[in-house]
Amino acid sequence: MASDALYIDDRITIAGWELTEQFVLAGGPGGQNVNKVSTAVQLFFNIVNSPSLNDRVKTNAVKLAGRRLSKDGVLMIEASRFRSQDRNREDARDRLKELILEAAKPPPPPRKKTRPTKGSVERRLKEKSGRSEVKKMRGRPGGSGE
Repeated sequence: MASDALYIDDRITIAGWELTEQFVLAGGPGGQNVNKVSTAVQLFFNIVNSPSLNDRVKTNAVKLAGRRLSKDGVLMIEASRFRSQDRNREDARDRLKELILEAAKPPPPPRKKTRPTKGSVERRLKEKSGRSEVKKMRGRPGGSGE
């Protein structure tokens, strides 16, 4: 069933035909309402074959999806937090949006190699020799191996 397009940010918008929603019975509390109304939403999105995402975002999204991703590359988000179908639908779409925004973040800048300061090296060596002295004092008095 086609739904509205999902706006992620100014560069990414997922077309409605790429999203598939399925309504199922929710478990948990809710009394008779749970038993007769399909309020839980399963939102399906084919990450691997989506024309809306570039390759970098796809690979990051696949890593972030984890167990929610099928072998075919289809992401399933299940939302049953709320008692109404509309709120669960919005919740599932929001969670998909968060996942794609996280995947679209730029990579962190490369680490710059730094060297320890001369003072910190001296302090570390002084601490080491101090520890060595403490441990030497733990031996038997007299110094000979009796």
